[in-house]
Amino acid sequence: MRKLLVIGIGAGNPDHLTVQAIDGLNRADVLFIPDKGASKNDLAELRRRICDRFVTNPKSRRVEFDVPVRAEPAPSYSSTVDDWHEAIAEIYEGLIRDELAEDGCGAFLIWGDPSLYDSALRILERVRPRGNVGFELEVIPGITAVQALAASHKMALNRIGDPVLITTGRRLTEQGMPQNAGSAVVMLDGKCAFNTLADKDLIIHWGAYLGTPDEITLSGRLGDVGEEIEKIREQARRKKGWIMDTYLLRKAEDRG
Repeated sequence: MRKLLVIGIGAGNPDHLTVQAIDGLNRADVLFIPDKGASKNDLAELRRRICDRFVTNPKSRRVEFDVPVRAEPAPSYSSTVDDWHEAIAEIYEGLIRDELAEDGCGAFLIWGDPSLYDSALRILERVRPRGNVGFELEVIPGITAVQALAASHKMALNRIGDPVLITTGRRLTEQGMPQNAGSAVVMLDGKCAFNTLADKDLIIHWGAYLGTPDEITLSGRLGDVGEEIEKIREQARRKKGWIMDTYLLRKAEDRG
């Protein structure tokens, strides 16, 4: 039966790869590399550099594939994501069927960790019930942007005895700062949702392109640095054509 490895490759620094991830790359006959278009070519290029650096298996080959662009949410966010995942599932099924032998091993290289705000595992679970291609699945964890953020700011994610909540920019806009957590990590925020919060005394630790030579970090009281972060973020996005960032919000009374 075909074997699929879903490998976390870290938050952007090739040094983030674990020994387990490197071993997985070298077990694979085929390395699947997603291409999200010219504006995000850096993301595919990083995967290529990782393969150039760590893959020593002379029999492995790379297969690049185009990732469809997700439509703007209409009529709802969940239905839009569902349609998008279904389109990618069709692509995954074709790749597994056409590029892997019956006893072959393929690897999907996943930014960060497959378990945290990544859809590859959910999409593969759409493929399996169709019954057109059978496969076994193995997941190899990776360093997330959350860990990279904490390392770059030289801080612990949690206060002593204090919970940490991981959420998205969309949820932050809808619900505000979570009341049941002294600290909240926010991911997938394309619209600087932190600036919608009423509490300007929150402390923000923000980072973009974490772990890469282009890394940018900034922290401070939200009321003092929120607009500056938004400005820096937009300048960086225009310059590179894409941006990947995350941040931690912490209630001021919990600063220690």
